[in-house]
Amino acid sequence: MKTKSATLRSLLLVFGLVLGWTARAQQPAIQYWRPYDKRGINVFETSKDDTTQYDGLKVRFGAGFTQGYQKLNHSNGLATPALYEMGGGFPLAQANFNIDVQLYDGVSLNLVSYMSSHHHNEFWVKGGYLQIDKVGFLKSEFFDNLWKNLTLKVGHMEVNYGDAHFRRSDGGHTLWNPWIENNIMDAFTTEIGAELYWKKDGIMIMGGFTDGEIQGNVASPSQPDGAKRKPSLYAKVGFDKQLSDNLRVRLTGSAVTTKSSASNTLFGGDRTGSNYQYVMENAPVTLTGNAFSGRFNPGFRDNMTAFVINPFVKFSGLEAFGTFEWAKGNSAFENGEGTTYAAQDNRKASQTAFEALYRFGKAEQFYVGARYIKVKATIAEGYTANAAGTRYDVTIDRTSFGAGWFITRNILLKGEYVTQNYDGYRDTGANNRFYNGKFDGFVIQGAISF
Repeated sequence: MKTKSATLRSLLLVFGLVLGWTARAQQPAIQYWRPYDKRGINVFETSKDDTTQYDGLKVRFGAGFTQGYQKLNHSNGLATPALYEMGGGFPLAQANFNIDVQLYDGVSLNLVSYMSSHHHNEFWVKGGYLQIDKVGFLKSEFFDNLWKNLTLKVGHMEVNYGDAHFRRSDGGHTLWNPWIENNIMDAFTTEIGAELYWKKDGIMIMGGFTDGEIQGNVASPSQPDGAKRKPSLYAKVGFDKQLSDNLRVRLTGSAVTTKSSASNTLFGGDRTGSNYQYVMENAPVTLTGNAFSGRFNPGFRDNMTAFVINPFVKFSGLEAFGTFEWAKGNSAFENGEGTTYAAQDNRKASQTAFEALYRFGKAEQFYVGARYIKVKATIAEGYTANAAGTRYDVTIDRTSFGAGWFITRNILLKGEYVTQNYDGYRDTGANNRFYNGKFDGFVIQGAISF
């Protein structure tokens, strides 16, 4: 692990190289690519529109940078242990470094690294994948015609489960997210695998598989019940159509399942951290040890099945986006792996989220909006190899009011007032800090992406 001074030197060096390069040359166009700036808002999967002419190998460098200021207050129903004493201040700035390469006609590479984040302070590679929208390298008319509606992605990449991950904050890249934070149950992870898409006339069908782990893993230890590590299988279907000049409608449904995993991370795969720093955390705190404050991970680390439906409607400047999600699963101990007791039934979790925005101005450079999220889940505490723990139901809800201003297409200033409540948590146990818990206040962020 690098020291903080070494990390800072690396950060400054990379930014210097990027800024120096962009100062000398115009950024090249990449085929079938989602821009990191304002043009990338409300872009989900890339389209099959062939709008960029291929004229050889091209390399594009980009970055994302976010600095926030937060003034949040938190409380619970306990006298001890004491929650961390917070005041107004500036959390650690986060930064990403992006490389996009046009390798061949219809073939591109995407590589994203985290230069500074709340969870990993050191330079850390998020992942990289190859995207194939044309197969001219096969020199086959049959495959050229076959591939007109197909896209293949292969590598270590975001699992395309649901649509919320296209709108979330990701380390230093927060410009696509109109809010400060992501969903309470943040469905985001990067895994090694492949996704095959069929797209035509606004209809999309996708099937994918990964190794089911956030990192590469070739281990497959035997279990007493014969369980072995299994891949993750997932699928997505959707409709996305501009029905008139003023009306766009999108509706997708996604499903993912993993029968057995060493460490499944669908709801805990973010390696950058929350944008609500240290809320509902007991003192003492550390930047990396308390990086995901305000979020909820149901802990389905062994087997897991999840479904989500995402509607999106944009009528002129009015924009609505929803998440309706259901998941079930267990940890390895709950499944009786290596334990002295029998396997337990699957626990369940659900999430409902709805947001409404109004974008206005000549180029829709301003917006205001409101969002509500509610999570209901059964949590598990105290499971070990020799003793079954306890389970009980909890509820978490969040209400947010926000606004933003795109000063340019690369610079966003946004702010949010948020209140989040915890219900059902007990005054004893590993999660007792959430007993009658609540936090509220405001956060302001400046975001730059190019």
